[in-house]
Amino acid sequence: MTTLTQQTLKENEKIVKIIDRVLKQIFGNEATRLIYRYLETRYAVKRDEIADKIDLFAKGLEEFLRTGAYVIERKILDDIYSSYGLLRRLELERTREEDFANQIKMLLRRA
Repeated sequence: MTTLTQQTLKENEKIVKIIDRVLKQIFGNEATRLIYRYLETRYAVKRDEIADKIDLFAKGLEEFLRTGAYVIERKILDDIYSSYGLLRRLELERTREEDFANQIKMLLRRA
């Protein structure tokens, strides 16, 4: 049986992988590295800490990409929702009124 901490780490890792995949799909490897470098320099958020520091990640992404960040955040959330089973996905989609960071935190609390 996995402990709560192990499950949380798995969920955090899943979130980070999805975010990384979406960023690379949209921007490519080089621009994604530039985004990560900006987040680490300006907000002290390393790639593997994104799920733990989701508020700072969202703030940094929004500062870096301006209004374009909202499209990226929506794509990330869509991919996260798609990675869960149908019942879980429907439950999560009902909470879409929340902002990006709060949706991720809610997801991690329910995991």
